[in-house]
Amino acid sequence: MTYCVGLRLNHGLVFMSDTRTNAGVDNFSTTKKMFTWHVPGDRVITVMTAGNLATTQALISLLEERSKAVSERSPTILEQPTMFQVARLVGSTLKEVIADSAPSGQTSGSAFKASVIVGGQIKGGAPTLFLIYPEGNFIEVTEDAPFFQIGEAKYGKPILVRAYDPDMTFEDTIKLLMVSFDSTIKANLSVGLPLDLQVYATDSFEVGEQTRISADNPYYQSISQGWGDALRTALTHLPSYKPSK
Repeated sequence: MTYCVGLRLNHGLVFMSDTRTNAGVDNFSTTKKMFTWHVPGDRVITVMTAGNLATTQALISLLEERSKAVSERSPTILEQPTMFQVARLVGSTLKEVIADSAPSGQTSGSAFKASVIVGGQIKGGAPTLFLIYPEGNFIEVTEDAPFFQIGEAKYGKPILVRAYDPDMTFEDTIKLLMVSFDSTIKANLSVGLPLDLQVYATDSFEVGEQTRISADNPYYQSISQGWGDALRTALTHLPSYKPSK
């Protein structure tokens, strides 16, 4: 399984993904799930993947391969004029990969399913995010739905819904995502460290903070311990239940 989040702020985008893949309860490995294409002064595009590993790796390989060669499939991810067109390209490529995995064609409920978050900014447009489904169709982030999750989303969603604010600083947003991921990691064995983090500031057309957070990272450890302590403290301050007479 996987957990990835793309979140839009008033001043940019923040991406975070775990790196755990598993083929059984005793067979875990680490695999990158966040990929970025960058043309200085023109665009930054980030893709995060969840689902069948063979499908997602084939998707990224095709996007990368086609971005480096002129072919009948131009314009590539580095040549599309808008983020909407990038989302269409990624969606059609994902649909192509899933269809090629079985001659009879596969549906979103098949063994080859995968979902994708695409985010970034192309010169002339605003930063945005898209959630792409296995069928190749997609939706765009809105003010009412300012973030997307893929993979094991249910454990980390409550804190995002309660605490998100579009005016948050990048630093506070990273703290929020750390809590969301820590909650997920503690609840589900198939999501795990290290975590990949990337920040993009509006109109910079440069990749901002980009790092991998390991299990022994002091900041992650302080967030994990501090959040647990804060929850216990908050619980003791809530009014106790009084049985009805």
